[in-house]
Amino acid sequence: MTFSYKLVATDLDGTLLRDDHTVSERTREALAAVTAAGAAHIVVTGRAVPWTRHILDDLGYQGLAVCGQGAQVYHAGEHKLLTSLTLDRQLAGLALSKIEAEVGPLALAASRDGLEGEVLVGPGYRVQEGPLPAVFMNDPAEMWTAPLNKVYIQHPELDDDALTLAAQQAVGSLVNVVMAGPGIVEILPLGLSKATGLSLAARRLGLKATDTLAFGDMPNDIPMFGWAQHGVAMANAHDALKAVAHEITASNEHDGIALVLEELLRTGRRA
Repeated sequence: MTFSYKLVATDLDGTLLRDDHTVSERTREALAAVTAAGAAHIVVTGRAVPWTRHILDDLGYQGLAVCGQGAQVYHAGEHKLLTSLTLDRQLAGLALSKIEAEVGPLALAASRDGLEGEVLVGPGYRVQEGPLPAVFMNDPAEMWTAPLNKVYIQHPELDDDALTLAAQQAVGSLVNVVMAGPGIVEILPLGLSKATGLSLAARRLGLKATDTLAFGDMPNDIPMFGWAQHGVAMANAHDALKAVAHEITASNEHDGIALVLEELLRTGRRA
């Protein structure tokens, strides 16, 4: 079997993971087949390492992963953080004050840096149900006492698209603002994206953008699609990502990644 790409980059939530946070057997087999054919597989996720590691371990994943929206390059086989970029906390505080001046009070959470970095959740922030650990803080000042990868923001009335747009307009010259999933709007270091993290990880493997096939479902995957040779959006993807995708596959619930990989393995062609 031949496979025409040297690198397959997959987002996690809404893409590689089904809605029950598992990876189907068919998708596991398809990824195993492309790696057996000589391609590398890199998980590229908005989740920081502590919220990603258990999934990688379950997959038996030994390679590099890009976590924290591109901030972290993590070696899963060695359980080692290779690179990590943190958010300037003073700049983040300024950005938050500017956003709140435009839209009113926000509910906040934050992801601390490091292999064991906790996710801190402030008053009023709605945490999605699931197994991921979070530490609730009564005093918002606790958020700023240690290095952070990102800050999460929520608004009591604005939806995700409206909040993201308002924040980008208010502070787009200071920080990056991205929508990473339902109820997840993030403030990141300026210039940081999944594309920057993926390019770092690919360089470590001696691979390039032209070698890369990428899968995703949310607006935070747009830079990755811009970097990769070919971007495939899931059927359940946000319209903004579908608009820039080269191809749309089936949903995360219906083995969309596997369908594309199986076809490319069968034909030996590029998408």
